[in-house]
Amino acid sequence: MYQITLCNEFIRQAADDQLSKRGISGSDADNIRQFAREARFLRAFQYWVLMDLYGNPPFATEATAIGGAPPPRITRSDLFTYIENELKAIEPNMPAPHSNEYGRADKAVVWALLARLYLNAEVYTGTPKYSDAITYSKKVIDAGYSLISDYTWLMRADNNLNTSATGEFIFTINYDGIHTQGYGGTTFLTHACVGGSMPASSFGVGGGWSGTRATKNLPQLFPGYPNFTTITDKRAQFYTDGQNLEISNVTAFTDGLGVTKYKNIKRDGSPGSSQDFSDIDMPLFRLPEMYFIYTESVLRGGTGGDATTALGYMTLVRTRAYGNTSGNINAGQLTTDFILDERARELYWEGFRRTDLIRFNKFVEGTYLWPHPFGSYTRFLREK
Repeated sequence: MYQITLCNEFIRQAADDQLSKRGISGSDADNIRQFAREARFLRAFQYWVLMDLYGNPPFATEATAIGGAPPPRITRSDLFTYIENELKAIEPNMPAPHSNEYGRADKAVVWALLARLYLNAEVYTGTPKYSDAITYSKKVIDAGYSLISDYTWLMRADNNLNTSATGEFIFTINYDGIHTQGYGGTTFLTHACVGGSMPASSFGVGGGWSGTRATKNLPQLFPGYPNFTTITDKRAQFYTDGQNLEISNVTAFTDGLGVTKYKNIKRDGSPGSSQDFSDIDMPLFRLPEMYFIYTESVLRGGTGGDATTALGYMTLVRTRAYGNTSGNINAGQLTTDFILDERARELYWEGFRRTDLIRFNKFVEGTYLWPHPFGSYTRFLREK
């Protein structure tokens, strides 16, 4: 809501009458108008987060006076329509894919959010929109992105290299250990997963916070579970030395496997710019998600795509994960349940699991259970 407030104020001050009043014209005015369109995207994204998490949040735009009455709530279905309309309104005038400054929005990220929105439309509105999800995920896929060669490079101190004409990052929150210092974001994701016997220097940090671990539901999705003495799927990034698979004491860091996905070191092994704050940029959208959206939407009956293309996308993801064709699947293995598991293997600790379980009716229905040694602690012990 705070970020929405900042966006609202920028959009309000960027209106043509405000620019004219200040004597701003020409290229300066054009640049401000472009910034305002990007602010509208950021606002739409924040409203998607609120809609996804809470359903019916407070709703304010640039027309809402600051300091006035509290903004009214908006229904989830109305907010869905608002986000959809905002994204489609700004899309024609957004920069082409790959053409904007790193970390700023372009057409591709607008399409990516629309694809994500439509994938979950049945949850948000009661009406499925899988054909639309295929349309917009395909727009992103066709925009020239490609998977980087090594999955372990995704969350590294120089992962800005993953955004290029041949990279897979579509939109990022940029972090820098010197210039964007804070204890959230990827600084948290790096420090909090280090503790016990885990060597902090191997993660590019001065010390761990002995916080987050994985419950067994996540590592058991990978070959080599539970000890990972042999790793065939390179996405399985877990620390097992001195760690117990089961979490019987939620406050004991040694209960649960450590997750080593985020490391504040560069591809060549050298450290980031600071041992206290992360250089790792956080991708909010990357190419594999678009592959998954396309594939799941085809499997759920959406039109405009085909199963052969979908299987090809899964082959790309699995070949990168295994480094060869040993992990590839056939058409008969490509099911929605496979997609749910594969999304977990590819996207874990990037903020997707709750949304996915809800879409698959496995969040509170009893068909899928998390480890819950404390009974009432169930909701706090998720593999996410």
